[in-house]
Amino acid sequence: MSTTPSDPAPTSSTTSAGASPEAAAPDSPAGPSGPAGPASARATRATAVGGLLAVLAVSVVALNLRPGASSLGPLMGDVEAAYDQGATASGLLTALPCLAFGVFGALAVPISRVLGLTGTVVASFVLATLGLLLRPTVDAFALFLILSLLALVGPALGNVVVPAWIKQHGAARTVTLLTLYSMMLALGGAAGAGLSVPLAGPGAEGWRESLQFWGMLAAVPVLIWVLVLVRTGHDFPPPSPAGELRGSLLRSPTAIALTVMFGLQSTNVYTQFGFLPQVLTSAGISPMRAGVIMAVVLAWGVVGGLVMPVVVDRSRHLPWIAAGFGALTAIGYLGLWLAPTVSPLLWACVLGVGGFAFPTVLTLIPLRSRSPLVTARLSGMVQPYGYILAAIGPIIAGALLDATGSIPALLAMMAASGVLLGVVGHRAARPRMVDDEISA
Repeated sequence: MSTTPSDPAPTSSTTSAGASPEAAAPDSPAGPSGPAGPASARATRATAVGGLLAVLAVSVVALNLRPGASSLGPLMGDVEAAYDQGATASGLLTALPCLAFGVFGALAVPISRVLGLTGTVVASFVLATLGLLLRPTVDAFALFLILSLLALVGPALGNVVVPAWIKQHGAARTVTLLTLYSMMLALGGAAGAGLSVPLAGPGAEGWRESLQFWGMLAAVPVLIWVLVLVRTGHDFPPPSPAGELRGSLLRSPTAIALTVMFGLQSTNVYTQFGFLPQVLTSAGISPMRAGVIMAVVLAWGVVGGLVMPVVVDRSRHLPWIAAGFGALTAIGYLGLWLAPTVSPLLWACVLGVGGFAFPTVLTLIPLRSRSPLVTARLSGMVQPYGYILAAIGPIIAGALLDATGSIPALLAMMAASGVLLGVVGHRAARPRMVDDEISA
């Protein structure tokens, strides 16, 4: 990507863009002679991942970061019936990924300091595979909820660790791997939503087999990343040189705006995971077609992941583009409210393009910071706290549906969130550097 004075491109520093502030602190416990041995030895092993293996590793893990969450929405009615639950339970299950991504995402750096970046991916996906395979087999809703949380450990840690791993091992392939990561992330989410109902088949208990399929798929990253681990060993990034900016990110309006933008976009995505299929079926659309329409919304993320890094880097009108994504999100919900059966596929496409706000905010994290340390700290604030903020939406949506039974009320609430997303996105996309704001 090209660079401009206002939007410097991310460097290939070993400091991770996906790590938290502590990841690069000069006084980190994992110093040059930390648990992995001398920094020079770690640096030598960090170059050991070949191009083909790196592409394969990033592809399979990104493909598995979303199906555990997105596959549940089209089957939520079956899950509610099996466990005799209502819309509040659906809201809790829908909010669970955001809560898990926030809490476990905040723990990603301390865990990676002990296990290494690659080791963390392996361990977390072992747990995720167990959770995904076991949760459809239990008869108590509380156990289903606990195992769903276990299933989200891999995706929660991967959200932070995989971009960090790419920055650590990508070298000249970093931008290519980041683009591949964003595209496969969206493709996995779309596959989870689109294939859930077909995989379930006609049987009353078919939803259990459908959900277990994603557990078998989640075992693939474990196998691939064990091969990577043999080459990398303990690969937590060494500490950054002293003297880099360490002022509070709360002094940066841009950092706060990016966090809120990430939270609003994510609350829309996960509310769609849990409730959009129900919105569509309430309008008379078959469950299978509703799953396909949900997949169309998510599939647009593949396009966004390919296009938006270039747009963010080069556009002089980015604040208005970001505001436009919020407006499209609001229009999509209003269309589903006022004319749900006229062209549900059209509203799905409008919501899908509105979802370009997600790759936009991900790309803005490195482009609105100069120092690798500030980039790391910014990502450590935006993603975990943004996901915790995002959990509020599905919980409110479920409670609202339980209290009123009104789909229009739900859609009106989500349309309002789209308007707010546009306002915050406009501020987040302005050409301001977080480094300058925290040192002012």
